[in-house]
Amino acid sequence: MAGVQKPIKATRRKFVNWLLGTSAAGYLAALIYPIGRYLVPPAAGESSANTVTLPFPPGDVAPNSARAFRFGNKPGILVRTDTGELRAFSAICTHLDCTVQFRDDISRIWCACHNGHFDLTGRNVQGPPPRPLDVFDVNVRGDEIVVSKRT
Repeated sequence: MAGVQKPIKATRRKFVNWLLGTSAAGYLAALIYPIGRYLVPPAAGESSANTVTLPFPPGDVAPNSARAFRFGNKPGILVRTDTGELRAFSAICTHLDCTVQFRDDISRIWCACHNGHFDLTGRNVQGPPPRPLDVFDVNVRGDEIVVSKRT
């Protein structure tokens, strides 16, 4: 009799093989998924904030010193010069995106990664950084410091 198929007989062995196969596939997925999420992190969008109010008053920044702050999802640095002027910059080095710091012994902003130096106007004056730091505007309103992106 051509065209007539025999019904497929389900056996315990086929069921156990199917169960073990799907269990192994589930185990591998549970193992590979977190590793993949770790190796490929989600994209962090750029903050749309153009202004930030700093969490410390102007009196907390002594002359010839600096304080770090967050500007959206990136670090910033607020510097008080010897003359008392407040200046703010992006704390991301323009060479390889390292975080810069203020060195009061030489009155410069310094990148420890490759010994890059920036003066207190943000210009690159020594080392490999190819361009100046991004400069922010600083406004003191009473006991608040407001830092804004330049447009």
